[in-house]
Amino acid sequence: MSVQKPREIAIRVLHRRAGGEFIEDILESALAQTRLSTADRHLCQELVYGIVRWQATLDWLIARKTDGRPQDPMLQNLLRLGLYQIFWLNRIPNHAAVHETVELAKETGFGPQAGFVNALLRGFLREFDGTRRLLAELKTAQPHLGWSHPEWLVARWQSRWSPQQVEQLMDWNNTPPKTFARVNILKTDAAKLLPRWRDENVEYDFVRHDWVGENLVFELKSHPPLRQLPSFQEGLFYIQDPSTLLAVTELDPQPAQSVLDLCAAPGGKLTFMAQLMQNQGPLTACDLAPERLRLVEENCARLGVSCAQRVLPPALASSPSPLYDRVLVDAPCSNTGVMRRRVDLRWRLRIEEIGRLRAMQLDLMRRAASFLKPGGTLVYSTCSLEPEENGEVVRDFLLEHGDFKLDRSRGLLPFADKADGAYVARLARRA
Repeated sequence: MSVQKPREIAIRVLHRRAGGEFIEDILESALAQTRLSTADRHLCQELVYGIVRWQATLDWLIARKTDGRPQDPMLQNLLRLGLYQIFWLNRIPNHAAVHETVELAKETGFGPQAGFVNALLRGFLREFDGTRRLLAELKTAQPHLGWSHPEWLVARWQSRWSPQQVEQLMDWNNTPPKTFARVNILKTDAAKLLPRWRDENVEYDFVRHDWVGENLVFELKSHPPLRQLPSFQEGLFYIQDPSTLLAVTELDPQPAQSVLDLCAAPGGKLTFMAQLMQNQGPLTACDLAPERLRLVEENCARLGVSCAQRVLPPALASSPSPLYDRVLVDAPCSNTGVMRRRVDLRWRLRIEEIGRLRAMQLDLMRRAASFLKPGGTLVYSTCSLEPEENGEVVRDFLLEHGDFKLDRSRGLLPFADKADGAYVARLARRA
C-alpha cells in the first residue's frame, strides 16, 4: 500500500481527470490504494472536490498573474492547489500551503518551475486582503466566475430567477452535500435504529420535509465509514437524499399492486416503493443500462426486498401491455438539480445535451404509457432544474396522449426547499 500524502494524491487525481472518468470514481480508486488517516482522507477529498468546484475562479486568479498564458495541465493543477488552500481553506496556514505546493512541484517533475510556483503564490500572499475583496466583488460583477459555474448555465438560470436566488443556487452547488439515510422499515424502525447508531458512533439529526414521513429520513452528521457499520451491512437503512422520495410519494404504490420502475438503477426509489408496498408486489425493475441492474439486485438483497424482479428491456418490450397499475419514469437527465453531488458535472455538461435528453425523456414516457393499465398512475421525475426536461416533456406527452391527464406536478428548488433539485409530475390514465 502507498504512503502518499493527501496533497500528492489530490494532485494526481486532478491530473487524471483528462481521461474522462468522473472525479468521484478517480478519487475513490486512489484512496483505496493508500493508507491515510481519517483526517488526511477528508483533507484529500476537500482539496480535490473544492478545486474542481472552484476551478473557474481559481483559473481567473492564475490568469491575472500570468497574462492569461496557458500552463501545462499539471502545473495549472499545482497552482490551483496552492491558491485553493490560501483562499478557501482557513485551517491551513498560508506559508504552509505555499511550501507544500512548491515541494510537491519538485516531487512531480516540475523542479525547474518551482521558483515560478513560489513567486506566484507568494505574490498572492502579499495581496491577500485585496484579492479577497476582488473575489467578493467578482460574485456580483461576473457571477459565473465569482461562483465558478459555466456562463451559459448561469445565463439560463438568470432568465428564470432573481440574482439572489441564482446566487443561493450556486452557493448550494459549491457546498459539500450532507449525507442522509432512509430507515428501512422492512427490517427495523427509527425507535430501534437510533440506539444502534449511537452505539456505532453515528451522530444524526432529524429531517423534516412535507413530502417525507416522520422519522423516515435522518441526516448523518458524522459517522465511521458507512460500509463498515453493522447497521448498514444488515440493511437497516439506505443512503438517499430526501428529494428523491418525492417521486415515490406521488406514485403512492400500494401492497399487491403491479408496479414498474422503468429506470430503476441503482434502486433507491425501487426499494422505497417496496417499503410502501410492505414487500407485496409484483414490483418490476428495468433500466436503460441493463448492466446497472446488478446494483438493484445488490441493494434489494441487503435491504430484504423480496417482491422485486429484474426484467431486461427486450423482455419487457415483448410482454403484453398494458400490465401495470403504477409506472415510474425516473428519467436520465442533465442532473442540474444535484450539482453539489456531481462535482465535475458543471464542466462536462453542454447545452446541446439538454435537447438530446429531452427527446430521450419523451420517448421513455411513450414507452411507459404502453405498460400502464387504464385507470393507472404514471409518475415522471428528474433531478433537473431545466424546464425543457420537466414541464415541457410532460406538456408534449399530453398533447400526444389524450387519454392521460396531469393530476399535479411539483419542482423542488435548493434555494426554496433546502433540498436537492427535482421535478415530479403525476399523470393519470383515464379508465
